[in-house]
Amino acid sequence: MGNWAWLTEDPGGKYPTYWEWMLSAWGWTVSVALVALVVALVLGSLVGIIRTLPDNPWLVRFGNAWVELFRNIPLLVQIFLWYHVIPALVPFMKGVPPFILVVLALGFFTSARIAEQVRSGIQALPKGQRYAGMAVGFTTPQYYRYVILPMAYRIIMPPLTSETMNIFKNSSVAFAVSISEMTMYAMQVQEETSRGVEVYLAVTVLYVISALTINRIMSYIERKTRVPGFIVSAGGGGH
Repeated sequence: MGNWAWLTEDPGGKYPTYWEWMLSAWGWTVSVALVALVVALVLGSLVGIIRTLPDNPWLVRFGNAWVELFRNIPLLVQIFLWYHVIPALVPFMKGVPPFILVVLALGFFTSARIAEQVRSGIQALPKGQRYAGMAVGFTTPQYYRYVILPMAYRIIMPPLTSETMNIFKNSSVAFAVSISEMTMYAMQVQEETSRGVEVYLAVTVLYVISALTINRIMSYIERKTRVPGFIVSAGGGGH
């Protein structure tokens, strides 16, 4: 089906063949997604935690504002804001590479969704667990660290699996600021070779392989950490 000889042709640039160029683009896609996932998990966990703090309404309001802000602005708009607006307003950001700006945009966007899931996981736990931690003398950070969060993360693993796959798919918007990921690769190679069907099929196969790999890894983690009787639906609303 189709002519796939273009994969071994020389694109006349940095890479010897279109195949090697595609593998490099795949690497950029994976890099953007994985680094953004780390940012999203760290920020989302922190924001999700502070939204459940019982004695600090100002932090709770901050957490709620964070979720509403980053969840309700389209991802592509956020990427343009990070790329064009923030460097103009914050001088030291002018020298930040586009890769970092895309990672921050994607990480902050996804952090709002993860924060909602962490909050849901914490609030799904019986209140007796919190009181038990306080009864043995734990401080607030200690009973979150040793009592609440280990259980909360286990029961929100299914929606976290979904978010991990979503962040990989959402990394395709990096093409908008000229990151050489798979979508940008497909657009450029389609123009150069006029093999749009084959190019997009090849890129689609790599996206499917990546998504299935992530799904299998997260499903394995989910099975190993599952807590019977606790089910939390994915929070955060639609894209």
